[in-house]
Amino acid sequence: MQSDNRKILNLLGLAQKAGKVASGEFSTEKAIKGGQAKMAVISADASGNTTKKFENMCKWYHVPVIIFADKASLGHCLGKADRTSVAVTDEGFANAILKAAGAEDTRR
Repeated sequence: MQSDNRKILNLLGLAQKAGKVASGEFSTEKAIKGGQAKMAVISADASGNTTKKFENMCKWYHVPVIIFADKASLGHCLGKADRTSVAVTDEGFANAILKAAGAEDTRR
C-alpha cells in the first residue's frame, strides 16, 4: 500500500508540473463547479465539514473523489504549503490516480 501512496503523490506532482491541478479549497471548488475537474483529492486530516462539503459537491457534479494523505503531504508533492483539497483537471492523470487508489470512476 505504501508504494501506491507514493505513486499517487508522484502523479499529483507530475500533474502540478504539467499545469493540470487546481489546489486549495477555493480553486478546487471553482474547478469542480466549472466542470474542469476530472477528480478531486481531499486530505484525510481535513475537517469533517470540509470533507462533507467536497464529497457532496463531487457527488452532485459527478466528479470522483478520494480521501488521501494529509495536508502536509498533499502540499509537499505539489511544491506548495499545506493543501486540504486538490482537483486534477486532466483525464489521463485523473484515471491514473484513481487506478492507483483503487477507486471507482463515478462519472456518467
